[in-house]
Amino acid sequence: MTTQTIDRWRNGSSPWGHTWQKNMMWWFIVTDGILFAGFLCGYAYARQGSEAWPATDVFFSVILLTVMTFVLITSSATMACAVAASRAGDRLATRKFMRYTLAGGLGFLLMQAYEWWSVIGAGLRPGVNPNGDTLFGAYFFLVTGFHGTHVLLGLIVILVAYLRRRNEAAPLNPDGIELVGLYWHFVDLVWVVIFGCFYLI
Repeated sequence: MTTQTIDRWRNGSSPWGHTWQKNMMWWFIVTDGILFAGFLCGYAYARQGSEAWPATDVFFSVILLTVMTFVLITSSATMACAVAASRAGDRLATRKFMRYTLAGGLGFLLMQAYEWWSVIGAGLRPGVNPNGDTLFGAYFFLVTGFHGTHVLLGLIVILVAYLRRRNEAAPLNPDGIELVGLYWHFVDLVWVVIFGCFYLI
């Protein structure tokens, strides 16, 4: 049994049938998901115990948030298409869908920057809230800022992967693109949870 296990770890494989890179990505996603869950649980606890928690429509535009969510979910679909194209060995389609993903992620960040600019203009700060509990601003900037940082890092990784595929002589490496896709889908899923918990409820 021990010998069989050792054999399955050879050549970059693991007992679960995945590369060690993919296993590490899943570990990262799980641990990072727990961190986001901790932030949202803290937010829920603060909101439940507050008597002056402001309504979300005081600061936020539901239309803008809906567009942001749609754009990010669409970028997740284009990333999935990029992964499928890389599996099929289609370099041009892979790069095309990666460009679409980059455009969607960048558009999301620009809209989030506009949202921050709007709420700051309305007087909301991490420790200041003219319309209720000061913890509201603290949690808003913490949760959305932490997620926005993940989006930015994801865009950098996608850009690097995209630039590497410019060289026709370089191998396409579908496994590497799949790892990028896993991270990007995680970022999109986290935003859907944030959108539901922070803005809709």
